[in-house]
Amino acid sequence: MNKKNYKDMLLESESGFMMPFSLLEDEELPITLGYGKQKNPATGEDFDHNGIDFAIQNKPLYAIASGIVIGMGNEAVHDNYIVAKYGKYEVTYGHISQAYKKYGMMINAGEEIAQSGDFLHVSVRFDGEELDPMEFLSMVWANIQQLAAMGISKQPTNEKLGDKNINTHYDNDQDEILMMMLQYLPSYMNDLRTGRYTSPSRFESSLRNIFTQAASKNYFFEKMPNVGNPLGLSNRSAPLADKIQNLLIEDFLGYMVSNHSIYPSTWDEQQKKNFLIKLPKTD
Repeated sequence: MNKKNYKDMLLESESGFMMPFSLLEDEELPITLGYGKQKNPATGEDFDHNGIDFAIQNKPLYAIASGIVIGMGNEAVHDNYIVAKYGKYEVTYGHISQAYKKYGMMINAGEEIAQSGDFLHVSVRFDGEELDPMEFLSMVWANIQQLAAMGISKQPTNEKLGDKNINTHYDNDQDEILMMMLQYLPSYMNDLRTGRYTSPSRFESSLRNIFTQAASKNYFFEKMPNVGNPLGLSNRSAPLADKIQNLLIEDFLGYMVSNHSIYPSTWDEQQKKNFLIKLPKTD
């Protein structure tokens, strides 16, 4: 995927987001055949698998976001199938037992659109190019978790504060950081929840200090709150948004460095050393 397409890969959905099928909280994703070069379970021969097969039998299948049904039918590869288009993403649900939506119907996240058969095949195309479905599903899961943590049931729009852009210290690496988040944000959120990663105490104290100052200056609810701006922030509070965004990105990068030893590729050794100084010391 060309770098210029990174921002385009972020999926917007007025109806929110939903995984294609539900699992119990502690249930693992039951993948029986992965994406890419695989061995045919029947013949043992190598072949290129354009999707992922899940051991999901006779389960309801859901619309992932706001979209439209653009295909359905029966063929040798996918057996019975239905195709939903979400923005620039086209998702094929294959080997289904029945479809509940018809061609051309608009769908919303969480609507039951089909039922799986003996298993479920999922393949994804972005803007006409084949994509590893796990990259897409990781993004959807991250959106669900992030919005739930914010108490928002719908995806925020990419709204500016009036005519003010939100700027951070990491703008030069924003495309790469976006792609890192697509892959690792679910792990980051889960490790925070389970305690495998703990944000440094200065992160929490800085957030508290920012919100305390903002409240004293009456930054909140200067305009009517909406999904994209739940605190009702105005142009006057743009510095607040800048500071919070910096803190959130810095903590995510701290997680990437401490738990995965991954830095933005543009950083030189001095930048890495300077960033390491900020990280909490471990025993």
